[in-house]
Amino acid sequence: MSAKTVAMPRFAPARPLSRLPVAHAAPQLLVGEQRQGRWMRRSRRSAIAVPLAQRLPASLGTWLALGFLTLSLGTGFVLGGHWQTMQDNYGEPRHMIARALGFGIDRVTISGLSGLSEQEVLVAAGIDSKTSLVFFDADEARKQLEATPLIREAAVRKLYPGEVSIQLTEREPYALWQVKGELFVIAADGTVIDKMDDGRFAYLPLVVGKDANNRAAEYLAIRSQAGAFAQHIRAATLVSGRRWNLKLDNGMDVRLPETKPEAAVQRLVSLESDYRILEKDVLAIDLRQPDRVTMRLSEEAAAARADQLKSKSRKKRGEA
Repeated sequence: MSAKTVAMPRFAPARPLSRLPVAHAAPQLLVGEQRQGRWMRRSRRSAIAVPLAQRLPASLGTWLALGFLTLSLGTGFVLGGHWQTMQDNYGEPRHMIARALGFGIDRVTISGLSGLSEQEVLVAAGIDSKTSLVFFDADEARKQLEATPLIREAAVRKLYPGEVSIQLTEREPYALWQVKGELFVIAADGTVIDKMDDGRFAYLPLVVGKDANNRAAEYLAIRSQAGAFAQHIRAATLVSGRRWNLKLDNGMDVRLPETKPEAAVQRLVSLESDYRILEKDVLAIDLRQPDRVTMRLSEEAAAARADQLKSKSRKKRGEA
């Protein structure tokens, strides 16, 4: 078997890459990019060509000057305190505008007044000559009124164009309560209504001591047994939560028993009727024992009483 020789095709020798010819064709721009580039070049030429002063609005300087002047005046008005003074004298700007349009508060109707004055109600409701009806908050005024201790319930209504209606239900003062050196007005159930700051409720009966406010009705029931003599009872002090001591208007102390204090008060009235004890130099009367009356005299009365007893004793010895 004979061997065949196969001739291999001849290839041209490969050229190195570094010797390959490089094409220097310019990059092709899209039509839109070409237009944008031309517009930007034209805009730069235009901006450079037109001076800045010609490109600004003609009245810009005037407006800037006016703005600076306004800002300066406003700053001086606020920092100088004139803004606050204007609000103090005429109210907030919104209220001034509303009043200028005819929506001021020209009339306030208040019903249910008893212990409070009209001015106190107006202050509590936040109503004054600087308030306008449009921006007056009736619900907030109601809350402020009901926060006043003497007012149990309040209703506030706005009646256009210029009236406010206020209806009040006050807590009724029942007695005065003194505790730890402070004086309070209380209701019948002992609830503190307000602190006693003036003499409006000086006519009310006075109870003194811890928990005396919750037993004021008990004291008034005892006091009612005194009849006309009750006008001489200035106050009652609750002692140890068990019984009462009365303080009379001449400074005399009357000690009542823990049980049946009404009967003891009736005995006190009888003593005044029979012996005029209010005119005597008596510092205290003890009525705690139902079958006896113990009196403590003043120093002068006690000395006079001692001299009187000594004189009687000498007379008896002389007679003997």
